[in-house]
Amino acid sequence: MAEQTMTINAPEDTVEAATSTTETPGTPRVDRAVVLGMRRSPAQDLAEEMLRGSGEAVRLREVPFLTQVAVRATPGRSGALADALGVDLPTSVGEVSGAVDGSDVAVLWLSPDEFLAVGRDEAETGVSPDAYAGGLADALGSDPGQVVDVSANRTTLELSGTRARSVLEKSCEIDLHPGKFAVGTAVATLLGSTGVILWRTGEDSWRLMPRASFATHVARWLLDGMREYV
Repeated sequence: MAEQTMTINAPEDTVEAATSTTETPGTPRVDRAVVLGMRRSPAQDLAEEMLRGSGEAVRLREVPFLTQVAVRATPGRSGALADALGVDLPTSVGEVSGAVDGSDVAVLWLSPDEFLAVGRDEAETGVSPDAYAGGLADALGSDPGQVVDVSANRTTLELSGTRARSVLEKSCEIDLHPGKFAVGTAVATLLGSTGVILWRTGEDSWRLMPRASFATHVARWLLDGMREYV
């Protein structure tokens, strides 16, 4: 499959705006790079704590500011939408299409007509999440569905290492054995009593996507479960 990029179908003027300046009538122009550099992620204050709590067998870090776009559509109904995404919409529970390792655009199945398109940080791609969502909405056109930028809704925590699955199995009740939960699988589930999207991106790597307001709780919950392996 050809490499996907976050610039697909994004209007040229919005791409330029994302990489240069922002301007509101009557106000000074603002360098977009400066704005991006001032962002604070939901788990930013825990970066050192996560580093100290990690070891060779299991590691925890935040992967902040990923572009996340909620898509409601019928698989196979909108070819233009699939073209804009660069991948087909998943069609079954847990399926991830596109870059299953999270290196580029991936689309996660959440329900029969609900998906989450996940891409790289705007600072890497030069395309703002709202511009990307706008391109997808244009591609959806008059077909039934909806496209919404939800990038600020969740953050992403990456748990990796040979003991990562052991840590998750302490408080996640679904079967995480590779025979049931293969690389490239993602589901909405509970970690303890907290809702997360759990995505297996590699043999020993997992991404957990909690609501931003639960980032601190989930990170410290995982750190506590990691103690015996560090």
